[in-house]
Amino acid sequence: MDIRPIRTEEDYKTALKRIDELIALDPKEGTPAFDELDIISTLVEAYENIHYPIDAPDPIEAIKYIMEEKGLEQKDLVKYFGGSKSLVSNVLSRKRRMSIRVMKALHQGLGIPYEILMA
Repeated sequence: MDIRPIRTEEDYKTALKRIDELIALDPKEGTPAFDELDIISTLVEAYENIHYPIDAPDPIEAIKYIMEEKGLEQKDLVKYFGGSKSLVSNVLSRKRRMSIRVMKALHQGLGIPYEILMA
């Protein structure tokens, strides 16, 4: 097992290649190959977090995406917003912020993660 820090893009590509090789072996837990895969994956994740960060999705865009995926219209969200059509419109047009109660209702009703709604 030859594990080194990932400092450059070349190191990163080499690590990804090694991960592919190890996955192809389908190592069993407790074996040296499994341990190597675990360590290299952790190093790659750390490198990606620094060099390729992923921003949290915008909560309004997430709601609109879910609406589109589920074929919902603004009127379908009224029940999550406490029965107010104007509140739905104001939130989706970014004129008003969502309350914690609305976030909870959207999470429970539409399955949108709290982390996204609170971003």
